[in-house]
Amino acid sequence: MLARLQQERFWEIDFLRGVAVLMMVTYHVLFDLAYFGHYPIDVTGGFWLYFARATAVLFLLLVGISLTLSHSAARRRNPGARRLYLRYLARGARLFGWGMVVTLVTYLFVGEGFVVFGILHLIGVAVVLAYPLLRLGVWNLLCGAALIVAGCHLQKVAAPFAWLVWLGLAPPDFYSLDYFPVLPWFGVVVLGLFLGHLLYPHRVPRVVPVDVSGFFPVALIRGLGKHSLTAYLAHQPLILLALQVLGVPTLLPNWAGFLPGAGSAVGSLVEHLAHQPLFNP
Repeated sequence: MLARLQQERFWEIDFLRGVAVLMMVTYHVLFDLAYFGHYPIDVTGGFWLYFARATAVLFLLLVGISLTLSHSAARRRNPGARRLYLRYLARGARLFGWGMVVTLVTYLFVGEGFVVFGILHLIGVAVVLAYPLLRLGVWNLLCGAALIVAGCHLQKVAAPFAWLVWLGLAPPDFYSLDYFPVLPWFGVVVLGLFLGHLLYPHRVPRVVPVDVSGFFPVALIRGLGKHSLTAYLAHQPLILLALQVLGVPTLLPNWAGFLPGAGSAVGSLVEHLAHQPLFNP
C-alpha cells in the first residue's frame, strides 16, 4: 500500500489543475469579449478580477506542490544533486521559452500591452529558483509570506525604467495583458512548496481522498490538468476563432497582414472574413 501511494500520480492534483484551466478559459472568454468585442464586462475589477487572481493563485500553488512531489520522486532515484538541478534548469528554461513565444506572438498581433513577463515566464523562473528551497519544508511558509509582503510593497514603488519589470518594479504607465512578476507571485509558488511538504511528505498523502477519478466529468477535467501547458497555449487562439465565427471582432485583421502573400487570394479571403461574421443570422 505504501509503495503504491508513493509511486502513483495523484489524481486530485491533476483534477485541481484542470479546474484552474477551466477557470482560466472562463475568464479569458469574458476578457476577449470585453477587450475585442467591447462588451460591457468589467474584467479588471470587482468579482472577475478576484476570479482571475484566484485562478492564478491555484495554478501557482499547484506548481509548488508538484515540485515537491517530483523532487521526492527524483531523490528516491538518487540522480545526484548536480544532475537533478540541471533537470530543473532545463524544465524551467523550456517553460520560459514558451513564455517568450507568447511574448513574440502578442507583440506581433496585439502590440500595445503585449505580454512582457506573464505566468509562463514566472513559472519557468520559479522552477529554477524553487530548487534550493525544496528542502526547507515548513519554513517555506515564512519564506513565501515574506516574498508576498515584499512584493506588495515593491508594487507601490514607481520605477523610472522598465528593465526590472520581471522583478516587480515597473514604470507608472506600464501595462501588459498578462503580468506576473517574480515578486510577489513567486511567493505563492513557495507557499505551494510548504503545502506539498505538509500534505504529501515523501510523496505519501496525509489524507487520501475518496477516489472518484473514474467518474466521467472528473476524468475529463483531470485530463485537462494533465495537459495544462497545451491547454494554456491553445486556448486563446481557439477562443478567438470561436468568437470570430460567432460574429465578435477579434485579431483576424492583424493576422491577415502577417500571412505569406497577404495580398493574394488567401490573404484577401482572411481579411474579408476578419471584418464580418462567418455565419450571419
